[in-house]
Amino acid sequence: MTPTDTGPDGHRDATDPAADRRRWQALAVGLVAAFMTLLDISIVNVAVPSIDRALGAGPSDLQWVLSGYALTFGLVLVPAGRFGDARGRRAVFLLGVALFTVTSAVAGLARSPEWLIAARLLQGAAAGVVNPQVTGLIQELFRGPERARPFGLLGATIGVSTAVGPLLGGVLIHIGGAEHGWRWVFFVNVPVGIVAMVFAWRLVPSRPNGSSGERGLDPVGVLLLGVGVVALLLPLVQGERWRSPARWWLVPAGLVVLVAFGLWERRYARRRPPLFCLDLFRTRSYLLGSVIALLYFGGFTALFFVFTLYLQTGLGYSPLVAGAAITPFALGSALTSAISGRIVNRTGRLLVVVGLAGAILGLLAVVLVSLLVPEGPAPLTLAGPLLLAGLGSGLVIAPNQTLTLAEVPVPVAGSGAGMLQTGQRIGSAAGIAGVGSVFFSTVGGSGDWSAGLRHALLVAAGIIVLALLAALLDVAGRRRRRR
Repeated sequence: MTPTDTGPDGHRDATDPAADRRRWQALAVGLVAAFMTLLDISIVNVAVPSIDRALGAGPSDLQWVLSGYALTFGLVLVPAGRFGDARGRRAVFLLGVALFTVTSAVAGLARSPEWLIAARLLQGAAAGVVNPQVTGLIQELFRGPERARPFGLLGATIGVSTAVGPLLGGVLIHIGGAEHGWRWVFFVNVPVGIVAMVFAWRLVPSRPNGSSGERGLDPVGVLLLGVGVVALLLPLVQGERWRSPARWWLVPAGLVVLVAFGLWERRYARRRPPLFCLDLFRTRSYLLGSVIALLYFGGFTALFFVFTLYLQTGLGYSPLVAGAAITPFALGSALTSAISGRIVNRTGRLLVVVGLAGAILGLLAVVLVSLLVPEGPAPLTLAGPLLLAGLGSGLVIAPNQTLTLAEVPVPVAGSGAGMLQTGQRIGSAAGIAGVGSVFFSTVGGSGDWSAGLRHALLVAAGIIVLALLAALLDVAGRRRRRR
């Protein structure tokens, strides 16, 4: 049996030990690529001061370097997932990894802020092409309950890549030097991308399972979804450059465009397979899981943004120390993510409830410690609370992804996963904008960086409380149905 052979039901024949081994190898390639692309969300945070000095970038330029990646990442997720559903995972995955590798090299060679911004926009789009192929690959290669473990590994990849980014960035800047170390934040992707492409060519299936590969890509749907997502994200990611209150009119305009997208998809679905199957939102697990993901990422991602600024700019720690301070969170998240993938099928959404509660308690503990020990060494005094928050986070991302995508049919796995990740990107952008504005307004008004951190994390914890309420709603609903 070759690496692309499948059984009669569209899945690989997992009874063949060689085929089973190859599907786990294919998953490993996908996880490496996902880690690489998700790492670039947080790794650049610690490089911002170095980029500022090296390229003479202004605040608006730096905002585009950070937020432009998230903008284009979220923009292409659903169309890329749909394209993978229709044309096969391997070709689309290779295209995304190749583009990401090239644009990473171009970003590392940047000689001006405009050069770096353009490279980051293309790099984010490439990341958006890669990631839905990984989740779609899990849907194709694994069946039913056995998806829990690979989704657990993917959840660990998401959590750890986001958390370890500042540490790795600090190490690379320390090794490369203050002037050029930031370039290695981008160059490190090049050898990883090349190796991933070599192994993906051999191991990733070339044709979509359960699909003829002849479905159209719904260009009108792509346009409407793209305009709607940009309208929602642009005022959030450009808060520092575009300060006019008029920018917020884009949010209701974006919602109107997304309603038009939904109506178009309903009409289009009567004749051909749509860009995104709206019937997925009729599935309770997918709907509530998407809401939980959107809200949790709104609080989760903002933590690293304000914490890195607090340590580097506020307290004067080096990028290496600031990155290392996040390590307890990364370790806690990695530990519980690996465990949660094995038990989520027995515990269900209740495991997500426990994780959300742990993450909230961890953030509140950070607030309490910073209040009680304001003069202590922050990387040490906050290690315990960050570990608790990380342990909770590992019980959220992986199980929620498993439960949310468990009932998604394989032929729409890529677009379903793409919409889920689009919600995560919108949540991240909104969380960074909202929590960041609280942080900056507190620091600007009082000059107290510790107070800024406390106020920002209280807002982040409040956002996660909303995710907890959605998870409790799902648990209560399932109990009522069982009765």
